[in-house]
Amino acid sequence: EAFQHLLDRTMPGRAPRVPSLDFDRDEVVVFSLGPRSSTGYSLRVRRVVERRRGIDVFVREVTPSLRDPVTARVTYPYRAVAIPRTDKPVYVKLQGRP
Repeated sequence: EAFQHLLDRTMPGRAPRVPSLDFDRDEVVVFSLGPRSSTGYSLRVRRVVERRRGIDVFVREVTPSLRDPVTARVTYPYRAVAIPRTDKPVYVKLQGRP
């Protein structure tokens, strides 16, 4: 409920529906890089790695090229990933642009 409320507040009228999750077993990691100038930006999860010291989520920003058909408007790309609940800290590792 809280996650759906967050999406509804940040994307009024456009928020996707949150899939059914068992929050006793899973947790959701949400990340965003802030406002972007067009619809051509997105984020991709490259991989998720569990290590002894924590969980690393490797993310890459996808940027539009001049030939991509995009609309000029402010967007707020984000990604959410569900992982098994853990006491380990979760680290988001932003990788450079391709």
